[in-house]
Amino acid sequence: MGPRRIGELRTGYLAGRRKTLMTVLTRRHMLAAAGTTAAGLSLAGADDGAGRAASFVDAHAHIWTSDTRTFPLQPGITAADLVPRSFDERELMEVAGPQGVRRVVLIQHTVFHGFDNSYLIHAWRKHPDRFRVVGMIDDLRPHCGRAMRQLKSQGVTGFRITPRPGIRDWLRTDGMEEMWATAAETRQPMCCLIDPDQLPAVDAACQRHPDTPVVIDHFARIGIDGVIRETDIRQLCRLARRPHVKVKISAYYALGKKRAPHTELVPMIRRLYDAFGPHRLMWASDSPYQIGEFSTYASSIALIRDHIDFVTDEERTRLLRTTAEETFFFI
Repeated sequence: MGPRRIGELRTGYLAGRRKTLMTVLTRRHMLAAAGTTAAGLSLAGADDGAGRAASFVDAHAHIWTSDTRTFPLQPGITAADLVPRSFDERELMEVAGPQGVRRVVLIQHTVFHGFDNSYLIHAWRKHPDRFRVVGMIDDLRPHCGRAMRQLKSQGVTGFRITPRPGIRDWLRTDGMEEMWATAAETRQPMCCLIDPDQLPAVDAACQRHPDTPVVIDHFARIGIDGVIRETDIRQLCRLARRPHVKVKISAYYALGKKRAPHTELVPMIRRLYDAFGPHRLMWASDSPYQIGEFSTYASSIALIRDHIDFVTDEERTRLLRTTAEETFFFI
């Protein structure tokens, strides 16, 4: 299946998810999915939902606010495009805290705010012990390296990068090359939101910048069309020979059967475990998109916490906390 068709499937699927979120993701639904009540909930949460003290890290979640006057949306986007209308840091922790999640890496949502990272930085400033930010900067503008260093002091410890429309060699722009070179010094990973067809280009960038930390988001979206292909897994595993590449095992709602309990993804996780080891894999939810009619925040973390049987307790802790802490909570 070609990249254009994969892109069409991804666009259509995410549009469907947005519709589902509009009808399902209410405050009552989120609290029910977390198995708690608003009266007894704090931002920190109590345990992992099974009476066990925990301190997990969600390596990938999105938040936004209905306060579009303070945090304006980018041109062409209106409040009607926010689905749900609000998913701020408190609403995120309402579903994450009861599952034992204490820290979260917040991912810039360019659909709503473009390259303006201010809302996520605002959340970090309020809770600097709880959050880190993966931001975005425009690699087609000058002084990318300087911007990266400035943002590091504002809790931005990584940068999301993704193909730009109309730019074939998107990883070879002057700004992108500067970003990769700077990241080798600042240790802010290049977090790649890509499809499997872009893995060779990322591999080539790793060869040009062997000391740059890299994170592949969401298994490189293998299985977004419902089919988990051996060729794609093999290509992703090939990146394991690059010592600074890590992978987020995340976004289960969008891959394979796209519904809990997501166990069809376990063989792919095992392949990545064998290739990268637990010290280069990290769990993440991709909330609020993980929360819907066919999957929940709880079902996402449960796949790693409760269902995989090929890791030791120490390795499970790495998948659920330590790798993400080492990658993003280094300041």
